[in-house]
Amino acid sequence: MKKIFLIFLILITNNSFADVKDYENINYIEYDLYRNDKLIGYHKYNFKRDNEFLTVESDVMFEITKLGITLYKYYAKSEEIYKNDKFFKFSAKTNQNKKEKYANISLNKNKDELIIDGSSYKGSASKDFIVGTWWNHKITESKAQISAVSGRIIQQNVVFKGKKEIEINGKKYQALHYNFSSSDKSLAKEKKLNTDIWYDAKTKIWIKAAFDKTGYWEYRLKKSN
Repeated sequence: MKKIFLIFLILITNNSFADVKDYENINYIEYDLYRNDKLIGYHKYNFKRDNEFLTVESDVMFEITKLGITLYKYYAKSEEIYKNDKFFKFSAKTNQNKKEKYANISLNKNKDELIIDGSSYKGSASKDFIVGTWWNHKITESKAQISAVSGRIIQQNVVFKGKKEIEINGKKYQALHYNFSSSDKSLAKEKKLNTDIWYDAKTKIWIKAAFDKTGYWEYRLKKSN
């Protein structure tokens, strides 16, 4: 089950200086999470605004069972704060099968960089790197993402696969399709990023994600408002 966590960590691992104005009318986004076409959990985002601050709260949970026995359970909560549409700070706590992980990220204005305090990495990073929770389409423009679980930096290649119509839960979308892969070819296979992401061409809302390792995983948009 360790491989399952590593793959999921890469998937859920948004742009530090992202254009959050694209989402000024979004208050809530919710996804169903499937593995081998079986519903196993959810991922929810709440967008809260208070004067110059935008706080994006993330809540994700999934559980893998067999014959009624829980084989793997995952739960994470995070809080991502923007001030005047610019990244301010991020914090997250994750329980991975009773193993605790964390990531705290802040902006060092004096040195114009990010400061990371995570369970896998402690140190600085480029302010242009992504804190990865995928809701913001600006992730497609970054050379690296920072794990929202542990603070690990993941170098990435992003390829635009085209625009096409897809259907999710009976609703059709004109979707922008991207593939994300790891730049570092020396990584162990289970740590390599190879994920397909679809964003709605009109609203830029993330509507679907898929990857195939130790089973076929999918995020499917359930609702947004």
